[in-house]
Amino acid sequence: MKSIAVVGASLAALSTVRALRAEGYDGAITVIGEERHHPYDRPPLSKAFLKGDLDADALALADPDEYADLRVRWLLGERAVRLDPAARTITLRSGRELRADAAVVATGASPRTIAGAQGLAGVHTLRTLDDAVALRADLRDGLPRVVVIGAGFIGAEVASTAHALGLSVTVVEAAEVPLERVLGREMGLVCSSLHTDHGVRLLCGTGVAGLTGEGRVTGVRLADGRLLPADLVVVGVGVRPATAWLAGSGLTVDDGLVCDAGCATNIPGVVAAGDVARCPNPFTGRHQRIEHWSNATEQPRTAARTLLSGRSAPTPVQPPYFWSDQYQARIQLAGHVAPGDRPQLVAGDLESRSFVAVYRRNGHDVAVLAVNQPKLFSRLRRTLTPVPSAVARAAP
Repeated sequence: MKSIAVVGASLAALSTVRALRAEGYDGAITVIGEERHHPYDRPPLSKAFLKGDLDADALALADPDEYADLRVRWLLGERAVRLDPAARTITLRSGRELRADAAVVATGASPRTIAGAQGLAGVHTLRTLDDAVALRADLRDGLPRVVVIGAGFIGAEVASTAHALGLSVTVVEAAEVPLERVLGREMGLVCSSLHTDHGVRLLCGTGVAGLTGEGRVTGVRLADGRLLPADLVVVGVGVRPATAWLAGSGLTVDDGLVCDAGCATNIPGVVAAGDVARCPNPFTGRHQRIEHWSNATEQPRTAARTLLSGRSAPTPVQPPYFWSDQYQARIQLAGHVAPGDRPQLVAGDLESRSFVAVYRRNGHDVAVLAVNQPKLFSRLRRTLTPVPSAVARAAP
C-alpha cells in the first residue's frame, strides 16, 4: 500500500492521518476537503467563536510544524463526487481524478434544513466555519428577534450565545420534551429548563410549517398556526451523513457508510471514520453513527489499524461521551441512555442546576449525566460498564 486518500478534512480526517503515521505508515497520504480550511475545532463554532471571543486562527487543530511532520498532500476546496474502488480512483468536482491504493471516508455530515429556507437571507444552519462566520455577522448586526428551530444541543448552544449577546430568543422544538431521546424524559426536562431559567422562550410540541418573508426572513409560521416574528432564524434540526457521492461505488450505505466494528466497509481497502461511519458499538450494542468530538478522535485509530493490517482491528469498549456548554452550565453525558432507563441522583440537586445522575440497567451503571460537576463526572465515567448482552450483539 503506497498511497492512501482520506476524503474529508475534518477532525476525524486529521486524527486518521495522525493514527496512520503513529502506526508506522510511511507512504503517501492525500487529504481531500470540500472546505477551503485545514481541519479546525468545531465545538467553539456555536459558543466562543460565535460570540466573538475567539478568532478563526484559534480553532486550528494543528500547527505548521505538525503538518510538516505528517507529510500530507492537502487538496482543499475540492469536493469528491465519485469513488471507484475497483479502479482505485476518486473523481473530484473539478473533473480531476486521483488514484490511491486505499481510501478512508471521513466526509462527516451536512445539516438538514427546512422547506422554504433556500435563498432567504437571515436563515442559517451551523456546521462549518463559513456557516459560523456568516451567522456571527448577522448576530453582530443586532437583529433583535432570533428564532432557533430545534432544541438539540447545537440549537441550545446557539440560543445561549444569542441570549448572551442581548438578543430576544425563542426556541421551537417539535418534540414534547427536548433531548428526551438522548437524556430521557426527566433529565430532558431539567436540561431544557436552562432556557426558561434565563428568560429564553421555549415552545415545545409544535413543528414549523414554513417561513415568511420576501428576500429576507420576517417570521416563522408554526404548525399550530402561530406566527413568530423573526429577524434571524437558525435551523438546528439534525444532520444527514455525507454519502451521496458514494452512489454507484458498491459500498453499503444506510444512514451512513455501513462498517463492521473495525470500521471496515464491505469493500476491501475502504474504511470510514467519524460522523459518516455507521458501526456496531460494543458499549451500546447498537449499529450506529456517533456524532461526538471524542469519537472523531478515537475511532480513526481503529480505522487506521484495520486499513494497514487488512483485517478488522478490535474496538475499545468505552462509553460514548459528549458535552455541551449552555448558559454558563456544562452538561456532560457518558454512556448510552435507552428508553426506560431511569436516572438516580447521586450528588447535588436539580434546582441548583448542579448535579450528577447515574442511569442503571439490569444492575449495571450504563450512563452518567452531570451538570456543572466535572470532577465527579470524570470519576464516575470510568466506572461505566456495558450490559453484557450489548457486547454480544455488537461482536463482529
